[in-house]
Amino acid sequence: MNNTTETQDQFAEEMELDFEAELEQYLNDDFGDVDEGCIVQGEVVKIDGDYVLVDVNFKSEGQIPAQEFKDHEGNVTVKLGDKIDVYVIKKNEGEGSILLSREKAKRMQLFDKLEAILDSNEVITGEITKRIKGGYHVDVDGVEAFLPGSHVDLRPVPDMDALVGQEFEFRVLKVNRRRSNVIVSRRVLLEEERDSMRQTLLQNIEEGQKVEGKVKNITDYGVFVDLGGLDGLLHITDMAWKRIRHPKEMVQIGDELELMVLNFDKEHQKVSLGLKQLVADPWTNIAAKFPEDTRLTGKVTNLVDYGAFVELEPGVEGLVHISEMSWTRKLRHPSQMVRVGDAVDVIVLGVDQEKKRISLGMKQVAPNPWDVVGEKYPDGTVLEGTIKNITEFGMFVGIEDGIDGLIHVSDISWTKKVRHPSEIFKVGDIVQAKVLTVDKDSEKFTLGIKQLSDDPWSLVPTRYPVGSTVSGTVTNITDFGLFIEVEEGIEGLVHVSEVSRKKIKKPSELFQENQVIQAKVIHVSADERRLGLSIKALEEDELKKGREFHGAAGATTQAASTNLGDLIRQNIEDGTE
Repeated sequence: MNNTTETQDQFAEEMELDFEAELEQYLNDDFGDVDEGCIVQGEVVKIDGDYVLVDVNFKSEGQIPAQEFKDHEGNVTVKLGDKIDVYVIKKNEGEGSILLSREKAKRMQLFDKLEAILDSNEVITGEITKRIKGGYHVDVDGVEAFLPGSHVDLRPVPDMDALVGQEFEFRVLKVNRRRSNVIVSRRVLLEEERDSMRQTLLQNIEEGQKVEGKVKNITDYGVFVDLGGLDGLLHITDMAWKRIRHPKEMVQIGDELELMVLNFDKEHQKVSLGLKQLVADPWTNIAAKFPEDTRLTGKVTNLVDYGAFVELEPGVEGLVHISEMSWTRKLRHPSQMVRVGDAVDVIVLGVDQEKKRISLGMKQVAPNPWDVVGEKYPDGTVLEGTIKNITEFGMFVGIEDGIDGLIHVSDISWTKKVRHPSEIFKVGDIVQAKVLTVDKDSEKFTLGIKQLSDDPWSLVPTRYPVGSTVSGTVTNITDFGLFIEVEEGIEGLVHVSEVSRKKIKKPSELFQENQVIQAKVIHVSADERRLGLSIKALEEDELKKGREFHGAAGATTQAASTNLGDLIRQNIEDGTE
């Protein structure tokens, strides 16, 4: 009985060992290749809303979130039976469960591909998806790579946001699988392409050759043009035969141009380009085309302080100097006469073909009004005009359109001392005046008001000769003498030395303004407009007359006394006898 029991226990134990061995052998045969951290191939066996079941020949199928199989529109991109690569994240032998990921498998495979591209120095295509600090994010088959800003282009990009959403080719610079870090460059490819094109261009380029290029950069002095691996300079002076202020008037960045090679420095790899050289020089035989005194119509293209440039035909401009714009107006700036874009009539004044200069005149289109004024208003003509402006030195009176006559302050009155014309006149007053001079060359027209009447000083020497006595009113008292008005507008001066026979310090000690006094004329000059008077001389004359009178009276008395004595003595003598 005991033997039977032992035999049964032994058989059961042997059977259990055989099953475990067989199971282990089975598992080793079927599941030995599924290791954590590796990529295996599986088959899609079930698809539901949230998960996709994939059989990788393990104890159980692996569940993968359906999100890893959806495209941008949310559609699942696999179907039952599809063979796909998945990444084994973790497996549990005891439980028979396994955790898989398709995204990680794709990412690992992509990194393998990127490392291979990096090693072989191949090119990869990607889309710039986002601008970030220091550069961009680039989508390279689902991997987010970094594109540094300095590796976007050969030159700084003016509008960095404009590149987002565009697809380019890149060179892989660095791959870090552990950090999932990928760095790409577009500039490296462009440099390689440029170097290749430059070498080809350097072998074929020569002066006088026509080339094509794209405008790459614009400056104040010219345009840099990419000829295909080599940049050339199109200077502003070689862009057009006409004058331009800035290259942007003719070209924009990105424009395709046909140009001529003007100069090529192979050693320094510098190319000078020309655009205007592709057409004939319009200045050839310009003197014959535009002889002097020819009347033309042109368009104002530019205004400067000293004049206006007028385009006579494409590429040919002439200068109307500010002094040649108007016969009569004194212009401070050409904009007072014309504006850019105006069509104007001009006369050719001179042509310098060597210096490519044409002098033009606008005022010469019409007759010089100074010629008309000189004939219409000869010297001595009396005219009327309106005061247009008053200054401290005189008044400007309108004569003809654009021509004013000047009445100097000294020509307002013969006798009144006018310190400022506004004391007597105001703007808008109509005045009569006499034409004094019309100077066509200097464009001066002078008038006088006082010349309408005779100069009262011309009669002063006759009316107040030296030695005559005058009577007048004290108008002003100064330290050096008295001013005496002998008639309206005519004043004489009694110098302090001629005020009195007595020594005085100031005339105001003896006289006051508005006092009427008499004085003797001691000097007179109509040319100098001076009348010299003396109170002292008049006093001396009066004193001298008094002495003469008293002397004559004494002599008569003495003579009468002598005759009476002689008569008495004679009578005495006669009586004695």
